[in-house]
Amino acid sequence: MDALTLLHERNSMGKLMAPAPSAEQMEAIYQAALRAPDHAELTPWRFIEFTGGGLERLGELFAEAERNKSPAGDEAAQAAASKKPLRAPMVIAVIARVTPDHPKVPRVEQVVSAGCAAHAMLYAAQAQGLGGMWRTGGYAFDPIVHAGLGMGEQDELVGFLYLGTPGGRLKPLPNRNSADFVERWQ
Repeated sequence: MDALTLLHERNSMGKLMAPAPSAEQMEAIYQAALRAPDHAELTPWRFIEFTGGGLERLGELFAEAERNKSPAGDEAAQAAASKKPLRAPMVIAVIARVTPDHPKVPRVEQVVSAGCAAHAMLYAAQAQGLGGMWRTGGYAFDPIVHAGLGMGEQDELVGFLYLGTPGGRLKPLPNRNSADFVERWQ
């Protein structure tokens, strides 16, 4: 697949199944992430990879976040939360490790850099015939989840990448006219 075709046809895959990406595929995915724009070479990225029992541990962390929101507890919500990471054979938490008050690189630029790393990972996965989905939701912003992932006070979780073998059909991509989004000053 050439680069422009990949860029024009990238699509989220909500139904993912085993096998998870191989170690070789993951190395290509991580190498793509490490090419994200990175002002001042801060390398503001941290990736936590969950497979097997790690997915269950992540699910327990999501369930704990649910319990914290409503201690009286909606057991159905907690059970549902614990199963969310099991929707794929691999989940990667993409974290922006922010250097606060950097004189040249504002916080937003560091977070966007981590977002670019996540973006590159999805493209590298699809280029290898894998499926992926970038998810956030409340857990990406939950202090219980942040603490459980060992995040620092300045860190931001930019999302969870769900990766695996495509298990469904790709959704139709909308046709968009670039003129609707572009303003030209001449």
